[in-house]
Amino acid sequence: MFVEINHLGVEKMELNLQEMLFEFFGGLGIFLYGIKLMGDGLQKSAGDRLRDILDRFTTNPLMGVLAGIFVTVLLQTSTGTTVITIGLVSAGFMTLRQAIGVIMGANIGTTVTAFIIGIDIGEYALPFIAIGSLMLFFFKSKKVHNYGQIFFGFGALFFGLELMSAGMKPLRGFEAFHELTVEMSANPILGVLIGTIFTVIVQSSSATIGILQSLHAEAMVSLDGALPVLFGDNIGTTITALLASIGASVAAKRAAATHVLFNLIGTTIFVILLGPFTKLIELLRDNLDLNPEMTIAFAHGIFNTTNTIIQLPFIAILALIVVKLIPGEDSIVEYKAQHLDPVFIEQSPSIALGQAKEEVLRMGKFALKGMEETHEFLKTKNTKHSSNAYQLEEAINNLDRKITDYLVDLATSSLSGHESEEHSMLIDTVRDIERIGDHFENIVELIEYQQANKVKMTNTAMEDLEIMFNLTVSTVEQALQALDQKNLDSARAVVTKEDEIDRMERTLRKQHILRMNEGQCTGQAGIVFVDIISNLERIGDHAVNIAEYVLGEQK
Repeated sequence: MFVEINHLGVEKMELNLQEMLFEFFGGLGIFLYGIKLMGDGLQKSAGDRLRDILDRFTTNPLMGVLAGIFVTVLLQTSTGTTVITIGLVSAGFMTLRQAIGVIMGANIGTTVTAFIIGIDIGEYALPFIAIGSLMLFFFKSKKVHNYGQIFFGFGALFFGLELMSAGMKPLRGFEAFHELTVEMSANPILGVLIGTIFTVIVQSSSATIGILQSLHAEAMVSLDGALPVLFGDNIGTTITALLASIGASVAAKRAAATHVLFNLIGTTIFVILLGPFTKLIELLRDNLDLNPEMTIAFAHGIFNTTNTIIQLPFIAILALIVVKLIPGEDSIVEYKAQHLDPVFIEQSPSIALGQAKEEVLRMGKFALKGMEETHEFLKTKNTKHSSNAYQLEEAINNLDRKITDYLVDLATSSLSGHESEEHSMLIDTVRDIERIGDHFENIVELIEYQQANKVKMTNTAMEDLEIMFNLTVSTVEQALQALDQKNLDSARAVVTKEDEIDRMERTLRKQHILRMNEGQCTGQAGIVFVDIISNLERIGDHAVNIAEYVLGEQK
């Protein structure tokens, strides 16, 4: 009889453990999905211009902090903001000092999620999910869909949190867990380590802080034990930034290292001052009558805000430290516009026109470099070249917007007849260069498709592509030379070469169809080959457009 009762007890314990794990991990999944969905909805509602905000509004460290806060509130993840920032640093759109300000702001912005959790509206989670579902499934408007994502994500966040809380309640009965929480209160370093490791595993400080809020609300972790874990959560969230910087530029690695250093310094300061900090949080809790979740939210907000205020004046020193920690030459090209000074538009439109032309030529050099990187990617299949090509295409798009805006503003000035013609020619040239960028990006995507699907080209096909690529690159180079020097001979040579590219495209297409008919290559290889030469032919068309502008202007 005793054996039977004991067996039933073991079964019940196993069932409880299974239920606890299912509720906890299921709730964690719903919570993370809710944060992502809410962030996506907020981002779409605000307009997908987050990179532009970070690019434009980071002129000084304080503006960088504000931009970091704003973007992180929209994304609902400091990791997302940091990864975007590292990408901008790697692409040359942002300096290391600007990036440090944004990273500091991102740490403040991420505390908003903790404050949202602190509002005790968990019982309304399902109605929020219902409203979000109605918006997503019964309306066709994109705007309503975006708001639906926000509502659904908001509800899912709280529903996931409720499930996690329910799943963690049985932990109170485990003696080992009780001993661990007592040990964390006595040893803050252990708490920091636990917070760091758990956030590295979950890959979301918002989730781990949400769990911490639930544990504190259930009186399973005291405030003394919770605060060091909170500090560790902020260190753990830096791992994604470090992963994003692998294989990136030296500047990007330094930006990621700054994120780690910033949180390590902050944690060290607050662990040393843990006693006074705990007293401050207790004072706020008692005077403001805060619930346990909001108490942790305030602690998180004060930690990150104070850490930023302390370290903001020392951005230059932080930058110097990471430069020493990660030595090496930074080969980043400055992709921002360099010649578009708005002062010239009012004071001297002719100088402004000359400056615009210089920027158009810079844009053209990026297009030429992008083609060369694409060509190298075709030959070597090294992803370093595809990454460079994508960065260059993004730089071209950025310059396209900046130059076009500048030329539109310049159009309101008093220009002579000849200057008006050159102004129109530059607007058309910008469009052609931007299209060249689109076409070499298409080719990069075709090569990636070839790699992903293991499509093999014959040696003859590769030799044909080599010849056509070399001819197209030299044609674009000569078109830009004609534009720069207003050289009629170069412009005429471009027209001749473009005719040759057209003939070559027709010939190579026929030859490849014959190879396919003879079974020398597959249908997939045929599609990739034909699409590549088609994009090269179109690049030739845009190069001849530039040459014809020069010829037309001279006439």
